[in-house]
Amino acid sequence: MTRRRATIVLHWLVLTLLLLALAAGLESAALNAAFGLAGLAMVALAVIFGLMNGPGPKLDGALRAAHPWLSRGMYALLAWASASTLAAALGTMLPGPSPRDLMVTLFAASALHAIFHLWRHTALGDGALRRMTPKSLHGML
Repeated sequence: MTRRRATIVLHWLVLTLLLLALAAGLESAALNAAFGLAGLAMVALAVIFGLMNGPGPKLDGALRAAHPWLSRGMYALLAWASASTLAAALGTMLPGPSPRDLMVTLFAASALHAIFHLWRHTALGDGALRRMTPKSLHGML
């Protein structure tokens, strides 16, 4: 599996597990552990090999300058939420916000992330959605 494919799979797996774990009220240790492991795997790929995103040629100004920092922030929040949730699934609580608070914050940040990339894809026409969707969906985008 290529790095890009692994990143795409983990991207959508993390989102799915986040939604399932929140819907279950964080009562499922298995879902919590799966979210934590998938999230940490995604972060590990980014730390080891670098981020696979970029602002795109049509994004300019303050948004272009902010893009890499917002990406790093998303990964930091994902790492924190994943580690906290995995620790809770293993019976230990990390100091700081609760895993639920971190996951709700991650969900809110993910919604803003999605809206931003939908805007990029539609308003700027830079193909932002093609980067993180399976190739089988590219004809619909």
